[in-house]
Amino acid sequence: MHDKLNRMKEQYESTPIPDELSSIVNKTIATRRRKNRALPWIASVAAACALLFAGVNASPAFAKAMSDVPVLGEIVKVMTIREYAEQDDNTAVHIETPGISNLGNTELEQTLNNKYLEENKKLYENFKDEVAQLNQEGGGHLSLDSGYEVVTDNEQLLTLLRYVVESAGGSAESRQYDTIDKINHLVITLPSLFKDDSYIQVISDNIKEQMRQQMQDNPDNIYWVEQPGVEPELPEDLFQTIDKDQNFYISPSGKLVISFNEYDVAPGYMGVVEFTIPTEVIQDLLVSNEYIR
Repeated sequence: MHDKLNRMKEQYESTPIPDELSSIVNKTIATRRRKNRALPWIASVAAACALLFAGVNASPAFAKAMSDVPVLGEIVKVMTIREYAEQDDNTAVHIETPGISNLGNTELEQTLNNKYLEENKKLYENFKDEVAQLNQEGGGHLSLDSGYEVVTDNEQLLTLLRYVVESAGGSAESRQYDTIDKINHLVITLPSLFKDDSYIQVISDNIKEQMRQQMQDNPDNIYWVEQPGVEPELPEDLFQTIDKDQNFYISPSGKLVISFNEYDVAPGYMGVVEFTIPTEVIQDLLVSNEYIR
């Protein structure tokens, strides 16, 4: 066990990330549609601040946590393996990087953990660059908070939510979900759930129906969706279809949930919006009911 943990720690920083899995895990971030309504991807820190850095090679707390991980075959654990935290009068950043252990597949485990480490390192570096640019322009207020939550954790599935909240006057939140089959040791993608690409239009049509119904039930709800008899101000911004690899997760009850980042399909005050797709709507399109029920 001791040798295994040492190898894990060494390989966190050195294991290359396969292009295929990197694409799977990163797809939704690459396709965010913030447009002009959204805040820019904030990314920098004041050079005078001290970086609080906790990671696999630097944190006694992490080493202690790793020593407490049970043997393979027991419960999968999610823990913080690296943290960036600093603050001054105008800027603040707090980034917690998750790490998965006890998954039962060392290669997948290390690939995901390295992916999270790499993404959050870039997130911090981008924040640093953004603050430097802001200071050159006379200063301002910026903050970034990033963390994670376990959404689903049952005998078969682990769904890990990672979020980023960026603030500069207003705020914008984005989320990314990874759903892992703990038995078969794979990352589940949206296309892998369906027989063909017809799910894209079927799910999109159902979401539009849900949007219109929510607006009818509550006038405070606003979505950028076409409505009969209403001429849109910016028709190019109306929601048309989900992406092929749209951000999603599988709920603890086995329902497919489609997620949109703040500003993707609605004004900012609506926040992150999610739509649970009734299983009967997509039943005939599913490869099986192994995950979706």
